[in-house]
Amino acid sequence: MIKRYKEFLKEFDKVVNTLFEEQKSYIHCKKGCSKCCEKGEYPYSQMEFAYLTQGYINLPQNTKILVQQNVRNLLMDKKEFKGERFEHKCPFLINGECSVYEYRGIICRTFGVCYYDDIKGYARLPECVHEGLNYSDVYDEKTNTLNLKDIPKVNLRVDRVLNSELANSFNLDCGEIRPMVEWFGGRS
Repeated sequence: MIKRYKEFLKEFDKVVNTLFEEQKSYIHCKKGCSKCCEKGEYPYSQMEFAYLTQGYINLPQNTKILVQQNVRNLLMDKKEFKGERFEHKCPFLINGECSVYEYRGIICRTFGVCYYDDIKGYARLPECVHEGLNYSDVYDEKTNTLNLKDIPKVNLRVDRVLNSELANSFNLDCGEIRPMVEWFGGRS
């Protein structure tokens, strides 16, 4: 199954790269920026998490130790959390870089790009728009309006991607989708 998932990712990355290319004038992502990895829930399917785990296994020992420390801290923070939506820094983010970049999930591959969420019925923008980064030159914070002609009609929500025609063509069974912390044992 993981072999089919890797083949799917090759094709999916082509789609995402096309979207980034089409929207490049609005995107300010660059190496060293990790805003989207510093606060989120990071929904992962069971298949994605299994693949991510392979990336972890291939890390150098000293990086594994840092990730393990991050996961322990994350689980302690989750245990003490009293709110509704637990957002956190990704435990694989080490010194501002993803330690498992090639193994990252769908949510990570699509961070930074605008798309139309047909389930919620609106354009989804990256959070960094509020910090003057991606799409900030076409987004009016005061009126909450987006002045963008061509919002991609593709829905990049993890659940939609993993149940898409493309994913189905690889006969994937990706399993349940949960926030990353829950795959580490941090269920509420």
